[in-house]
Amino acid sequence: MGHWLQRWGRQLRHRFLERDASHALPDDARQRLAQAIAASEARHSGQIRVYVESALPWSYIRRDAPARERAVMQFGKQRVWDTEHNNGVLIYLLLTDHAIEIVADRAVSRCVSGPQWQAMVDSLASELRSGQYEKALLAAIGQVSRHLEQQFPRGAAPTAPNNELDDQPLIG
Repeated sequence: MGHWLQRWGRQLRHRFLERDASHALPDDARQRLAQAIAASEARHSGQIRVYVESALPWSYIRRDAPARERAVMQFGKQRVWDTEHNNGVLIYLLLTDHAIEIVADRAVSRCVSGPQWQAMVDSLASELRSGQYEKALLAAIGQVSRHLEQQFPRGAAPTAPNNELDDQPLIG
């Protein structure tokens, strides 16, 4: 019965707390995040995309789908996989569950293991629980950037592409 109550509680949170995620990241915070992404991408050939949404769609809630499933779907929908060097990374934040997920393209996944990504995500838990979303996202951008700088330094790519993905965080 405990699992049923947890699932019911999650469904209620997602239905009642569903609203535009811009309340958690006002325009000035989104601008600071975009600047952090741009500064990061000046140092490596990778592409970082941030996607924030307040609640999962009903089709995900009904199936009790994890935030990771939605993050992987947004990774494809936002075409993060479609970068020239296959080194795009999506940082996905689900406000209602205080969940952050990092989804990396093939080239990045070969260099950074699943447990390394999970360690990054786990390190952001306290900021998320306390509602410090901008701080958590800036920390995630910094951690992802360090890996991209090591594996894909700006001068190493034969033809380092310009900014392939918009730096402005997406609000779903």
